[in-house]
Amino acid sequence: MFWVLFLVVACVAAVTACARLCLAASATAAADFEAASEAGATRRGLSLPEAAFLTGGPARVADLTLLSMHRRRGLLLAHTGWATVVDPAGRDDLERSVIRAIGSGGQARTAAVRTATAAASAVQGVADRLVAAGLAVPDATRASLDTAVRAVRGATLLVSALGAVPLLMPDQEQSVRLHIVAWFALPLVLSLGCLLAARIEVGSYTRRASPAGLRMLGALALAPRPPGDHDDADAAFLTGVALHGAHAVADPDLRAALADTETGHETSA
Repeated sequence: MFWVLFLVVACVAAVTACARLCLAASATAAADFEAASEAGATRRGLSLPEAAFLTGGPARVADLTLLSMHRRRGLLLAHTGWATVVDPAGRDDLERSVIRAIGSGGQARTAAVRTATAAASAVQGVADRLVAAGLAVPDATRASLDTAVRAVRGATLLVSALGAVPLLMPDQEQSVRLHIVAWFALPLVLSLGCLLAARIEVGSYTRRASPAGLRMLGALALAPRPPGDHDDADAAFLTGVALHGAHAVADPDLRAALADTETGHETSA
């Protein structure tokens, strides 16, 4: 009957992890993102930097800004991985963050510029505005839910391991093995059920975009792109970058310029 001690440990681990996830999910629901999102959606649309943040985080905003400046000839992105300032007067805080990241020499490695821009206060300002409008999930909430989900996954593995140990012991009677399987199935079903519920109920809150933010991104993706002049082409290109990242860049030279910034690029959840 030594396996009962294993069962107690497995039950405690599963119940503790599931309770932690339930508390984190309850705290998220109490924040009432939906109500705030609906209020924000009625008074504002999404700018391209905001869409980029919701789909790919700070790194996507940095990529969008670099490519926007390159398209308007304010910045040269060379296929060798260097960024060179052409127009030192940025049009907004994001562009000025890029210029500051490049420095007084007017030239720097694209990867370093991207990293510095992603960490700049201008990008944090984009995040803050989205959170205030209820369109983005705060980092603290995302981290809390991610940690709780990982704890349940760990508990699931622990329950499986603790159940396997007595089953693999020699000289176990068949009836004892059946009892072990039946009892360890209880905490295992609990943890697996909790993971399934988390995927359905709180999965949207582990992304950067809140449910209303996702709806606005969908509307942006489905918006018509009328064919027309150079400005229309630029708008369509930058919208693609905001929604899909560097994968939307078809120009091989420009893809080469961004090649060392694609490593570790954060994708949309």
